[in-house]
Amino acid sequence: MSRGGRATERPSEPERKCIATGEVLPTVGLVRFVVGPDDAVVPDVKGKLPGRGIWVLADRAAITKAASKGVFSRAAKQKVQVPEGLVDEVERQLAHRVIELVSLSRRAGTAVTGYEKVKDWLVKDVAEILLQASDGSERGKMKLRPPDEGHYFDCLTASELGLAFGRQTVIHGALASGGLTQRVVEEALRLKGVREKSVVAATGKDKKSR
Repeated sequence: MSRGGRATERPSEPERKCIATGEVLPTVGLVRFVVGPDDAVVPDVKGKLPGRGIWVLADRAAITKAASKGVFSRAAKQKVQVPEGLVDEVERQLAHRVIELVSLSRRAGTAVTGYEKVKDWLVKDVAEILLQASDGSERGKMKLRPPDEGHYFDCLTASELGLAFGRQTVIHGALASGGLTQRVVEEALRLKGVREKSVVAATGKDKKSR
């Protein structure tokens, strides 16, 4: 599998319409929002807050579009307040979610860090996910090949990966198959979409630019 490959959709995944692009997509790739008691838009990355859900593609430009053009108010059928920096708050919450899940995987014994340990898991086909710091040395990161049938993510910084593994900084990490692995993939894909710069065309189609 190439770096940054997409996750396989789970069967019977519920779908919702993105208010920014108009596309009907699996909820696993969307971010849920609700309108709070003060009529302010609140991100609900865990999908547990009470209220009618408003869904937006996990994409920086899509969320920015929804926040800046009155799209949330139309979807909610009422005037709502959109907090300044909403997309940055979504990014912060998603990053925290990925860190939290990787940390839980580490405690369960299904995650390792350190170049040699990660390399050993990759060679032995134990690793399902290869995690590398976005601000790590590209030359160093290229020495490790992502698992053929697994996933690769570089959407966390060295300090964020460090938080997940209980260290100051981490460049390389790996997760084995386990109960949390699919959830890590799903949340990392959402974070990747929100952290990447992209352009949502007027047609509603998402075009990535690097």
